[in-house]
Amino acid sequence: MKELSHEDLKKRISLEDLDFETTAKLGKDYGIIGQERAVEAMQFGLRMKNKGYNIYMSGITGTGKNSYARHIVKETAIKEKVPEDWCYVFNFKEPTQPIALSFRPGEGIRFKKDMEDFAAVLKSQIPRVFESEDYQSQRNNIIKKYQDARVEILEELKDTAKDYGFALQTGPTGFVTIPIVDGRKMSQEEFEALGGNERREIEDRLNKLQLKISDAFKRSQALEKQMKDELNQLDKRVGLFAVGQYIEDMKRKYGDNKKVEEYFENMQEDILDNLNEFINPEQEVQEGDNPFAMIMRGRRDDYFTRFSVNLLINHENSEGAPVVIEHNPTYSNLFGSLEYVNEFGVATTDFTRIKPGAFHRANGGYLILQAHDVLSYPYVWDGIKRVLKTGELRIELPQDRLGFVSMSSLKPEPIPVNVKIIMIGSPTIYSILYSSDEDFEKYFKVLVDFDDTMPLNDDNIKRMIGFIGSYTESHGLRPFDKSGVAAVLEFSTRVSESQKKLSTRFNAIAEVLHESDLWASDSGSDVVREEHVKKAIREKEKRFNRYEERLLEATLDGTLMIDVDGKVVGQVNALTVIDLGDYTFGRPTRVTASTYAGKEGVVNIERESRLSGSIHDKGVMIITGYLGSKFAQNKPLTLSARICFEQSYGGIEGDSASSTELYAILSSLSGLPVRQDIAVTGSVNQKGEIQPIGGATYKIEGFYKLCKARGFTGSQGVIIPYQNIANLCLNDDVIESVKKGEFHIYAVHTIDEGIEILTGVPAGEPDENNNYPVGTVNYLVKQRLEQFAESVRGIERKE
Repeated sequence: MKELSHEDLKKRISLEDLDFETTAKLGKDYGIIGQERAVEAMQFGLRMKNKGYNIYMSGITGTGKNSYARHIVKETAIKEKVPEDWCYVFNFKEPTQPIALSFRPGEGIRFKKDMEDFAAVLKSQIPRVFESEDYQSQRNNIIKKYQDARVEILEELKDTAKDYGFALQTGPTGFVTIPIVDGRKMSQEEFEALGGNERREIEDRLNKLQLKISDAFKRSQALEKQMKDELNQLDKRVGLFAVGQYIEDMKRKYGDNKKVEEYFENMQEDILDNLNEFINPEQEVQEGDNPFAMIMRGRRDDYFTRFSVNLLINHENSEGAPVVIEHNPTYSNLFGSLEYVNEFGVATTDFTRIKPGAFHRANGGYLILQAHDVLSYPYVWDGIKRVLKTGELRIELPQDRLGFVSMSSLKPEPIPVNVKIIMIGSPTIYSILYSSDEDFEKYFKVLVDFDDTMPLNDDNIKRMIGFIGSYTESHGLRPFDKSGVAAVLEFSTRVSESQKKLSTRFNAIAEVLHESDLWASDSGSDVVREEHVKKAIREKEKRFNRYEERLLEATLDGTLMIDVDGKVVGQVNALTVIDLGDYTFGRPTRVTASTYAGKEGVVNIERESRLSGSIHDKGVMIITGYLGSKFAQNKPLTLSARICFEQSYGGIEGDSASSTELYAILSSLSGLPVRQDIAVTGSVNQKGEIQPIGGATYKIEGFYKLCKARGFTGSQGVIIPYQNIANLCLNDDVIESVKKGEFHIYAVHTIDEGIEILTGVPAGEPDENNNYPVGTVNYLVKQRLEQFAESVRGIERKE
């Protein structure tokens, strides 16, 4: 057992040997501090270009993961090559499947501009060529040629009809044949007056003539088709003359891209097949003449949309590989989307409305995501795994992946993707993904694990000083003098809960820097000193400690029953920690134990009422193991005991009160009263050894505040595990009270050391027969247990 001095309660940091007065001119290059393992892992992950070596950055909030990720990834990316530009263009063969084209960096925007210029040429050059006299002359000659041929066929048919004794006339429904008699046309009345033989003879001649007429009609139709074909060939020759040279120039300009060359060839074929869209642009119906004029005009505009270029990714002004940080990773924000517009009540889209996602922008580079956000949106995690598995990026609606009826009329060609993902999250999310998703290990092979503490040594102290200097300069804060820096470093040890560590939770440290600067400003100081830092820490606690104060008030007015003087059998003050997330504080609570004859063993009332966690239950079971191993080697342990956290109405977890519960049971069994001016924390094993716990600093300060409020007696204090001495980072008030002898802190190794402090009676060591000296605590406990056993045996004999 050791009673601690005031020098044991906090790590005092002296900077007198360092050569600086303030942090004003310490420079900016402090780098990442205290994360050597994480830095090495990150460098390895960034250098590994093999598939699957994506990075998961794990660590609690505030350890600098995000800022370091942005810094190191950008630093790495700037040295790498700029990736390709990507665009979507119209697919002339399969209009519902837009084509993805890639270009060298900066070439995509030039291709888009070239296509805009080319579309303008199409709209002006093609109509001009087809309006030329030369074209009109060639067209008229072709039409005249076939018209003359048709006239010749007609004249030949008329002569044939005359030979068969008929006159041939054209009517609205075709040719009309009229019999000729004596050089004149026969009337209907004359035809009907003919005898049967004469009529049959005329009908026979007419049938033969009809065959000639049918043959002439077929020849005429063939001429019509030939004329259309020849006109069509003329149009294509003239159209090719108008645009062919421009297309050839474009093919030469982008000749090293076979896919672009094929695109131009298909485009040329489409233009020549749809020359009417260019030849008659002025023959649009005016809105006043036709209510469908707007629709017709829109249709023509839709045709010319096919010559547009949807420049998806443009690296014209990029340097190095892209680094994309996506703060809102919805499905469409990551994988791209199709936008729709309402046209006359119908949702429509086309390839120009394809929008890129973060994966498109990060292609060839790095994508930084927050794990919690990724898992918060539906279908996103599965989408990421699919991209990593296939190596390609498809733009589609999420419901398409689920097998529902597709609402999308477009199926854009997938784009090959090469992205290294850096996903930042908590250790808990990493554990869940690693254990529950078999693909996670396959695609995220690199763990960059950020620690929340680092060793307290000269090197890290200097780097922390550099961080303070850099941060205050970059954020326009006042410089810190040596005392102010030392106070910040001591605060860092408190956050780490270790005298041998500094915290790497730089968010918490940055808050102190900002708030200390404010209090320095209020005091009119140009430099931040120790008093300003300590005031910033006190004021922050005051903003968050309302609940702690309410509990203290309830204790002082007797609502919560806690004694800080006197002695009571079977009653011990335990120390607990309440963590509200933004504020942590210690709270003393009363633990009581009652013991009597029986065989139930140690019963945890919290467990019976379902208020106890599994770790707390384990601690209570260990108590039974301790009692059995120490007092029941020669006979069974015959005991019924009840232990309880009094006035506790919520759940209880952890084993840090197991020693307190054991002290209460030993007091109840021995009949020795326990000091109420001492509070206790520490877990215990079955051998009676006290084990370290968490939150020792907060627990001590919690009981200290109650004793101070009630008034010091000079004997008050706490018992903690010996191993927790190195975790103490107490505030100055506690240290001063210990220095004055108003408050005491005892560090113990075993239950025997602790019970001696609490009862003032020696614990007692067993002799070779396992007997304890008369009057010691263990002697009294053993005597009572033997009495219980004898009582139970007596009852059993009577039964």
